[in-house]
Amino acid sequence: QVRLEESGGGLVQAGGSLRLSCAASGGHLSSYSMGWFRQAPGKEREFVAASSWSGRDTYYGDFAKGRFTISRDSAKPAAYLQMNNLKPEDTAVYYCAADGVTTGNNLFYENDYELWGQGTQVTVAS
Repeated sequence: QVRLEESGGGLVQAGGSLRLSCAASGGHLSSYSMGWFRQAPGKEREFVAASSWSGRDTYYGDFAKGRFTISRDSAKPAAYLQMNNLKPEDTAVYYCAADGVTTGNNLFYENDYELWGQGTQVTVAS
């Protein structure tokens, strides 16, 4: 079974950048759509970004547009989330997710993802 593991989180100053990685083991991600979600303390998990299995279609939460970029490398396999101009309100645990069936607008919904990583903490200091 494919397992996901995030890395790249940490502490960064406001305005800084981080690149999160999501590595897969036990299989390939080439046929999976990928998503990133986040959960801040006391808040529900929210959608950040997603990519179709081909990488041709990408989707972003409103707060992520223009600052975050999702990408993938099917050869490794891995997915990435480049986060620029980070703000204190971006502080959260970030999760990557994958699903072999979900496509299109359903990628916004966490319940439509089969596989999840354990999360990586991102803290943005003001």
